[in-house]
Amino acid sequence: MLTGKQKRFLRSKAHHLDPIFQVGKGGVNENMIKQIADALEARELFKVSVLQNCEEDKTVVAEQLAEGTGAEIVQLIGNTIVLYKESEEKKTIKLP
Repeated sequence: MLTGKQKRFLRSKAHHLDPIFQVGKGGVNENMIKQIADALEARELFKVSVLQNCEEDKTVVAEQLAEGTGAEIVQLIGNTIVLYKESEEKKTIKLP
């Protein structure tokens, strides 16, 4: 689990990032979880945007993504989810 201080630090790092993935009408599926897990390994921190036509609630989507990839939900703001998972091979972010 991340502490409040670590989440604040990650939020500031994620602020300037653009969402890489979009969750739309189909919701979350196995393929998307695998792609997001791969991207987390490469980048550690990124945003996912939940589109207007997504049938599931954004908090449910965030929980499904976090559970499926083993990531932490750093922030859920508007329709944007910020996810973080420490990379095993390419660790670039040093948490406070």
